[in-house]
Amino acid sequence: MASFSRRMLASVLFFVLLLLASDSEMGTMKVAEARDCVSQSHRFKGGCVSSSNCHHVCQTEGFPSGECRVHFFRRKCYCKKFC
Repeated sequence: MASFSRRMLASVLFFVLLLLASDSEMGTMKVAEARDCVSQSHRFKGGCVSSSNCHHVCQTEGFPSGECRVHFFRRKCYCKKFC
């Protein structure tokens, strides 16, 4: 009988601690990070070797920045902006 009451007490304490832990998780706010939206450049011609050239072409397309990225074994110019 004593072992049953100890198990019951341990179970109750476990669930109380679990509820307290989940309640404290609910109260925290998470700050969303700024995400980058990426689009392949429409005006960049040829293989992308220099990210600075890609950056300038993307600025003419209205994007704040751009960079060269590998896409299926070819380097292409991708323009970036914050979503």
